[in-house]
Amino acid sequence: MIFIQPSINPVVMSLGFIDIRWYSLAYIFAFILGSVIIKKLNSVSYRLISDDKIDKFFIWAIIGVILGGRIGYVLFYQTNLFFTKPTYILEIWNGGMSFHGGLIGMILSIYFFSLTYKIQFFYLSDLVSLVAPIGLFLGRISNFINTELYGRVTDFPLAIINPLVDNNPRHPSQLYEAFFEGIILFLILLFYFSKKPKKYIIGTISGLFLIFYSIFRFLIEYLREPDYHLGLIFYYFSMGQLLCIPFLLAGLWIVVRK
Repeated sequence: MIFIQPSINPVVMSLGFIDIRWYSLAYIFAFILGSVIIKKLNSVSYRLISDDKIDKFFIWAIIGVILGGRIGYVLFYQTNLFFTKPTYILEIWNGGMSFHGGLIGMILSIYFFSLTYKIQFFYLSDLVSLVAPIGLFLGRISNFINTELYGRVTDFPLAIINPLVDNNPRHPSQLYEAFFEGIILFLILLFYFSKKPKKYIIGTISGLFLIFYSIFRFLIEYLREPDYHLGLIFYYFSMGQLLCIPFLLAGLWIVVRK
């Protein structure tokens, strides 16, 4: 059975001078819901962070993700513009965010926030890792609505045709990623945490997040259409897959160390 992708306007409403988009709402909702859940998880675990500091970190996290995501996108996916037109980094309205860049930005935010407020780095990163799949899920659903990062042509029974792209049946790769990087990853991390919330080994959740996200992303990339301006690197790997490798190794290192 082949489905036709429903046409959903990526703009929720227009206020004349600014458009409210589903993608923006996904970010906002993910941060707000994430902050609430982090407070709950912290309260049933080691309670090493006060609710007041979690609220303060909320701002640091937003800055880290947006700056990291934008800089990462230009650096990893628009490298030529990074050198020929550095101001392109500031042109957020042109679109383009890199998850791996946003992840680096978030890690830096956690690091500097931990130093500033004398908080254990890996404890905060564990809490953030637990709620990160929520943002991933909402972000991939937004990609689906925006008709971006779509899948490769396939004869898979559950393929989707998007008339805005072409009339070829394609993998709904955004939905695959929403399911595995969002729902499944969240359940895996929550299951590990809930077994011993007051005794789990601090740092392992951060490592598990990096490991499972990298594995899911690496495999699903084979079903996603490569970036048209980059193609496949070494004739086989996408940029997203190559970026997964160092994070996978970092996750393995953290888990083994812990």
